[in-house]
Amino acid sequence: MDLRGRIGVVTGGGVRVGRAIALGLARSGVDVFIHYNRSAEPAERTAEEARELGVRAAVGSVDLSDPTKAAELIDLAERSLGAPSILVNSASGFPSDTIADVTVDAWRATLDLTLALPVFATQAFAAALPDDLDGAVVNITDVRTQTPYREHFSYVVAKGGIDTFTKAAALQLAPHIRVNAVALGVILPPPKEGDSYAEKLAADLPLARVGGTEPVVAIILSLLQNDFITGEIVRVDGGGHLT
Repeated sequence: MDLRGRIGVVTGGGVRVGRAIALGLARSGVDVFIHYNRSAEPAERTAEEARELGVRAAVGSVDLSDPTKAAELIDLAERSLGAPSILVNSASGFPSDTIADVTVDAWRATLDLTLALPVFATQAFAAALPDDLDGAVVNITDVRTQTPYREHFSYVVAKGGIDTFTKAAALQLAPHIRVNAVALGVILPPPKEGDSYAEKLAADLPLARVGGTEPVVAIILSLLQNDFITGEIVRVDGGGHLT
């Protein structure tokens, strides 16, 4: 896939990993639609940085805690920039809970944002994609679906669903749309934690360092550009899965 001139949608694209992805797409010549929920100012700043890279950029807020709004997201992106052919499902919560204390309402909220939203955003994306244009979806998942956290129970279950969804969607949407995922390890400190927290986590990794966002962006661009890869989940975890 030649990225230049494409239109991409990044959910949660104004902050953290989503911001890095949006700017990585922009550097590759992709016009980017940056979704945000409450982070309006960061999203606008990200869009301005994207424009400085020579592409078009637009922002839009849709409450994606309600997965029935997913079609509105794709429609808003299309009205802003044109038909998107790239979708990066980055938006996610990170609640702290266990099987002992999770409530039904909290469980539903986590699954709606972290699992149902990517499913229905991909559905809407596929429906809107012109017949003469190929498409690609990249989902953001977590390496800890294989070795679950002791906390963050509902989150890791939802991300496990993303792993299965990636493979099922890749099969059902081929050959018109490719679907892959990137499983993240210690990339950034969790929200409300500092660099020292992430460095402590990374100390036990084989590569013994925090990843940062650059390796994430690099593998996403590679998955988008390589048009003979679909249904893959690529780990970006500093070798953490080996320990």
